[in-house]
Amino acid sequence: MNSRRDFIQMLSAPIVALPFMSSMKPAEIPYDGPVLRIAIMGLGGYATRVAEAMLACKKAKLVGLISGTPAKIKAWSEKYSIEAKNCYDYTNFDAIKNNPDIDAVYIITPNALHKEQAIRVAKTGKHVIVEKPMALNAKEAEEMIDACKKAGVHLLVGYRMHFEPKTLEVIRMRNAGEFGKIKFFQGLTGFRSGDPKQWRLNKALAGGGSMMDIGIYSINGMRYMIGEEPLWVTAQETKTDPVKFAEGVDETIQFQAGFPSGAIASCLSSYGMGNLDRFFLNGEKGFAEMQPSTGYGPIKGRTHKGELTQPHQAHQTIQMEEFASIILEGKKPIVPADGEEGLKDMKIIDAIYQAVKTGKKVKLA
Repeated sequence: MNSRRDFIQMLSAPIVALPFMSSMKPAEIPYDGPVLRIAIMGLGGYATRVAEAMLACKKAKLVGLISGTPAKIKAWSEKYSIEAKNCYDYTNFDAIKNNPDIDAVYIITPNALHKEQAIRVAKTGKHVIVEKPMALNAKEAEEMIDACKKAGVHLLVGYRMHFEPKTLEVIRMRNAGEFGKIKFFQGLTGFRSGDPKQWRLNKALAGGGSMMDIGIYSINGMRYMIGEEPLWVTAQETKTDPVKFAEGVDETIQFQAGFPSGAIASCLSSYGMGNLDRFFLNGEKGFAEMQPSTGYGPIKGRTHKGELTQPHQAHQTIQMEEFASIILEGKKPIVPADGEEGLKDMKIIDAIYQAVKTGKKVKLA
């Protein structure tokens, strides 16, 4: 070092560089933790959405396929690089018991198949993820829970909204008392159903109609938005097309519910009307409105404090990451997504159908 000036320049060099360094984005750290390896059962439209979303997951990976359609197995195997030894049909998937590559099975099949398939998966020792509604009724849901407990495996239900950022912000605000005492919830969920031959309009496969498919969003939504379990329900059915919506397949059902705090809910589920995807929560100090409230996104909403601005990410990506954390790390979600959560919805659906049939208020245990 030749001079004091050289010494000062050496010391100041890092300081001069700081403004440039502060504008640089840190390199993303690769994830090297445990990964939940999943096989999807039932390769239909929603399964495609889940598989696409899982491409962005770090903690969850699609590694297996179960389908009764060989052509789908072939196409999916090529698209997602699934090994042949991890592909099964509905007659032989019990063999996953001896496949160490698969940790869990996500069941995305018609409602009537959920119970049997979930119990079979549980017996293999693999974790069970099942789409909602988890079963045809509460009795079936209880059998699934018991089977998974006996096998020592997790049972999770595809409640993607339980992890959606704007939904969680409304729940946070309610828990913080920002809405005050909750007085009222409205849930509007519905769309015009298409092909009359689809399985969703088949009582034997779906277990009902709009209530089993889209109405469950209002049922689940009133519970997590109000933050309580209902004490009673009443319900009324309207059917304008008895040919398309045969006996046991509901077209439109309005239902009401009462909660321990005195809050009430008024909801509508329909296969005969569009533009129905809205939640409204009203409290003594404020409100929350979400529209769309349960679609694939982006969810939009506002409260008495302004617009909800949480960023959108594919719901299925977040869900599968969270499911991996629950299974692999024992994470406790803000809103549960386990079999017991699904059972609560099934008990309410059973009560709603009973209320429609009898015309009476049905109390919930």
